[in-house]
Amino acid sequence: MNRFLKYWRLQGKGEEWRAEIVAYADDFVILSRGNAVEARMWTQKVMARIGLTLNEQKTSIRDTRTEHFDFLGYTFGPQHWWKTGRKFLTAQPSKKSLKRLRTSVYELLRPHDTRPWELVRADLNARLRGWQNYFSYGAVARPYATVNRYVYDRVRYFLRRRHTTTHSRGTRQFSNDVVFGRLGVYSLRPH
Repeated sequence: MNRFLKYWRLQGKGEEWRAEIVAYADDFVILSRGNAVEARMWTQKVMARIGLTLNEQKTSIRDTRTEHFDFLGYTFGPQHWWKTGRKFLTAQPSKKSLKRLRTSVYELLRPHDTRPWELVRADLNARLRGWQNYFSYGAVARPYATVNRYVYDRVRYFLRRRHTTTHSRGTRQFSNDVVFGRLGVYSLRPH
């Protein structure tokens, strides 16, 4: 991959095509203003020459003014401002990233876990803080609210199962304020 990036710079393709490469390990995106087809053809040719291939399922050309694309756990593309309806380009955690976090929280808050609440809470808070640290860029208010609602429901269900005296859904005993307040569950908030 480094050879490809070096050759890109030496050939001056960024200036020629008004393009930038964003790379992380072996994943990369070429952001171009109007020369995407040429950049893709050149990339395929150079990759074949150095013995690498592009993943055809992941390789595509997108117009980010009208389409979304996923890269490194984020979805990039257009959004509409809820107040005015005006369109703007942004990044936000991808649906796949949100699903992965929900699965992780679900696995952690299983009824068979008999550890003390303090240990379970410490693991949960560590996961939530780590996820928030990575996904702190872009339009995060809605994804954070979605995660908070899911975490609240899972924690309430988890604790209700431990307290056999509760015969309701636990919304009164384990209200939102109790879960994110007295019980000390970390709440995601935009910075």
